[in-house]
Amino acid sequence: MSQVTLSIIVPTYNELDNPKRLINEIMRYLPDGTFEVIFVDDSSDERSIEWLNALCKTYPFVRLFHRVQERGLGSAVVRGLELACGEWIAVMDADLQHPASVLPEMMRALSAGYDVVIPSRFVPGGSDGGLSLPRKWISFTARLIGRLALKRLRKVSDPTSGFFMMKRAVIEGVALRPVGWKILIEILARGSYTLILEIPYTFEARAFCESKMSLYEQWNYLRHLGRLILDSPEERRVYLFALVGASGVFVNELFYDVLIHLQVALWIAGMLSGFIAMVTNFVLNDRLTWVDARAGQAHRRFLKYVITSLIGIAISTVVLSFLAYGERVNSLYANGAGIAVATVWNFYINNFWTWRKKHRVVDIVISSVGTSTEIR
Repeated sequence: MSQVTLSIIVPTYNELDNPKRLINEIMRYLPDGTFEVIFVDDSSDERSIEWLNALCKTYPFVRLFHRVQERGLGSAVVRGLELACGEWIAVMDADLQHPASVLPEMMRALSAGYDVVIPSRFVPGGSDGGLSLPRKWISFTARLIGRLALKRLRKVSDPTSGFFMMKRAVIEGVALRPVGWKILIEILARGSYTLILEIPYTFEARAFCESKMSLYEQWNYLRHLGRLILDSPEERRVYLFALVGASGVFVNELFYDVLIHLQVALWIAGMLSGFIAMVTNFVLNDRLTWVDARAGQAHRRFLKYVITSLIGIAISTVVLSFLAYGERVNSLYANGAGIAVATVWNFYINNFWTWRKKHRVVDIVISSVGTSTEIR
C-alpha cells in the first residue's frame, strides 16, 4: 500500500452492494497497483458490513475501517485521510452518483500542477440531472449561503461537492474539524493550496440507497459555516465590522437625542454625536475586528481611521447626489446606495491601511472548459 499513488476515500453508511459496484467501476478506469480504496463505514446494517468484508478479502487494494462509536460523513473522511497512503487523495460517495470515469482526468490535472480538482455540475458540460427538484433547490441555497459566507468559496462553482481530489500537501499539518457532511468546504477554507481546477461531470441518479439529506444535516451545514467564520480572522472581520457599524448608528442616535434634550444646537449635536460614534467605532474595531492585525501607535491608527471615514462620508455624499439629482432614484434608495459604497470603501481601506498587516498572497486559478479566472 505504501507504493500507491492515489488513495480513494469512500465514506459508507448502509450502502448494501453499492461498494462492490463502485469497485468494479474504479477498476475499469484505473490501472492496478496505482490506487487503494479506503471504506470508512458507519453501517448498522449487517448485510452492508458483510459486503464490505467480502470486498476486503477479494481485493488486496481495498481497506475497511468500521466505526461503532462515531458517525458522520465529515469525520469519516477525516479518519480516511489519517489512514491514506497515497500522495494524492480522492473523496467520493459509494452511491454511484460520482462517476469513476472522471478519476483519470482528475489525476492528470494533479500531474499538471493543480492542487485541488473538483468535478463540478455547474461548469459548461456539467449537469445535476441526478437531483430531484427539491434537492436542486436545497443544493442551490447551500451553495449560495456558503459562497456569501466564506471568501474562499466564492470562485468555486460547486463548493458543497462530495467528489474531489487533492494533493496530500493541501491538508498537511491542517487540523480539520468538519461539522456534518460538507468536508470540501472545510478543506477549501482551511487548506493550503494555490491552484484549483473545476472539470465538468454529470451527477448520476442515486442507486439503491437512501439520501443522506436531512434537516439535521442542513442545520449542521449552517453550524459548520459559522465555525469556519469564527475560526478565520479574515472571514470574521467583515461580520465584526458590520456589527460595529450598526452599533455606531445606535451610539450616534443615543447621544444625539441626549444632546437635543440638553438643548444643544442641532448642528452641534449632530457633529458631536457623529464624532462620539466614530470614536466608539474605532475603539471597537481596534479591540475586536482588527485585534490580531494592529501595527504602530494607536493615535496613528485613529488618525488614519478618521481620514478614511471622512473620505467615506464624501463618497457617500457624491453617490447620493449623483443618484438623487433630477430625481433619477428615490432619495432614500440613493442614500442607502451611498452608505453601501462608503461602507465597502471604509472596510477595505481600513483593512489595508489603518490596520496594516501582512497578507499571504494566494493565487487561485479556477479553470473550466474554455475559461480561466485568476485571483491574487
